[in-house]
Amino acid sequence: MFNKKIVRAQWLILGVITCVLLNSNVQATESHDHHQHHDPHAKHKQMGTAGMEEQSQGGAELDIPETALLNQYGQSVNFRQDVVADNIVVMDFIYTSCTTVCPVLSAVMAQVQRKLEPRIGHGVSLVSLTVDPVRDNPQRLLDYSRQHDAGPGWTWLTGSKPAVDSVLVSLGTYTPNFVDHPSLVMVGDVKTGQWTRFYGFPSPDRIVATVNKLLKERAKLDSKEVVEGAFLWN
Repeated sequence: MFNKKIVRAQWLILGVITCVLLNSNVQATESHDHHQHHDPHAKHKQMGTAGMEEQSQGGAELDIPETALLNQYGQSVNFRQDVVADNIVVMDFIYTSCTTVCPVLSAVMAQVQRKLEPRIGHGVSLVSLTVDPVRDNPQRLLDYSRQHDAGPGWTWLTGSKPAVDSVLVSLGTYTPNFVDHPSLVMVGDVKTGQWTRFYGFPSPDRIVATVNKLLKERAKLDSKEVVEGAFLWN
């Protein structure tokens, strides 16, 4: 009889503990859902933290459109001819009201600028394209660029929403909700057709190494064209 009472007491205690644990899980889930619902940057934060380990995709084929955009000085520029042109390009995607992923990406770009300073504007270009053109007018981009010590050769782009969206679609970076845009840096060369995507927060050194590799391959291609041209001339 005494043993039965002990067993009953044990089951009662176990039942109470189970109820407490279930209630705690429900509250935690509700709290998480509430945070996700009220934090417009939640998905953006997840992409940044989930992508801390760098990934890359090489050889991505891109259609660089000849779309009219505006730079940070309010000047009209052709995305392909004036911005990408014949340069090795390092490009990221930001919006100025972002307080999570974008400032980190811009800081990475600033470090790349310092490391490649002699080449920036001379065969290598940095490009930051807003994913929120409705709010990010040229003046906002200019103010934001100054926070990151952007110098010549680092172009910040906005434009009409249809124009910016068309470029994002061409680059494979468009998202219906701009706050869900991927944490991404693209490095490429239109002339050789080689592009690499770095997701998360790539190290500046890795980006610089990719740029230097593209510069070497470009030099080989240019030398080959010179030789072939000389042969045809003769």
